[in-house]
Amino acid sequence: MFEKNMGISYLLDFYGEVLDGHTHEVMTAYYDDDLSLSEVASLVGISRQGVRHIIKKGEEQLTFLEEKLGLAAYHTTLSGIAERLDGVIGLLRSEDADTGRAVTEIEAVRDILREAK
Repeated sequence: MFEKNMGISYLLDFYGEVLDGHTHEVMTAYYDDDLSLSEVASLVGISRQGVRHIIKKGEEQLTFLEEKLGLAAYHTTLSGIAERLDGVIGLLRSEDADTGRAVTEIEAVRDILREAK
């Protein structure tokens, strides 16, 4: 059975516009609109096997782009940093501000940023 890799949906958000129009349409219908292979086949007028082939090729292209560019992983890292910084801001704004813990969190964020380079 052909299972959806939902990580591909995330990559489609980053790199989908790089795909050719037909591949982008098929993959968007399958991943974002949550249509079955048969439903996508009816939508674009090709066989179910043809849809599966286009999706596999599109997944390979998206995975290749992520391996080379790493934008999705970098975005995930930056999102995690933003959440941690929100926590630090909350700590510093609280009445019993725990500056030691805030400093520890800021140092952890700094280390994450160094690793992401």
